Amino acid sequence: MTELLPRPFVFLRHGETFYNRACLIAGSPDVPLTPHGESQAREVGTLLGQTSWSHVAVSTMFRARKTARLALPEDELHFYAGLRERHWGELEKTPIQDPMPYFETLEMGESWASFQRRVLEVLNELLTRFECPLVVAHSGVFRVICNVTQGHPYGARIGNVAPVLCQPPTSRGDNWQLTPWQR
Repeated sequence: MTELLPRPFVFLRHGETFYNRACLIAGSPDVPLTPHGESQAREVGTLLGQTSWSHVAVSTMFRARKTARLALPEDELHFYAGLRERHWGELEKTPIQDPMPYFETLEMGESWASFQRRVLEVLNELLTRFECPLVVAHSGVFRVICNVTQGHPYGARIGNVAPVLCQPPTSRGDNWQLTPWQR
C-alpha cells in the first residue's frame, strides 16, 4: 500500500541526539538523546500531556522510547519496530546531504520502497484502530508521511520534538495538511 488511511494523527520526532547536532545521518545506530534532547522531551510533555491520547505509538529505537517516556511518563506506550528509522547502510554516520538520496539503492542499506512499506503498514494499522493517535518516531518516518501525503519526501527537516498534526483531505481534490500541532 502506498497511501495513508484518511484519519488524523499527530507525529512527534524524537529529541536531539549527538548525530542531529552534528548534522550526521544516524539511521540504524541506537543512539541516546543529548541532555538538551532530554530537556526538549520534558518540555514538549507539558503540551502533549494536556491531551488524552487514544494510543501512543513509539519506535523501538532508544531515542524515540526515551523521548516518549520523558514527555509522557504517565501514558501507556506501545512500541513498533516498523517505526524504526531507515537503515542508511554506507551513508550512516556521514554528513546529511542536500538533497538526501532517498530513492537511491544503498550499499548494505534498506531500500526506500521497503522502508516506506513497513512504515505505512504500521501507520495504517494504527489509523484503523485508533482515533488520532500520537506517533513518536524519526525524521525518516516523517519523510515517508510527506512522500505519501505531499507527493515527495523533500523539504525542510522536521525539528526535534516539534509535534505535527497530520490531517487528511476534507474534500476531494484537497491535500493532506501537515501543520504544527497545538492544543
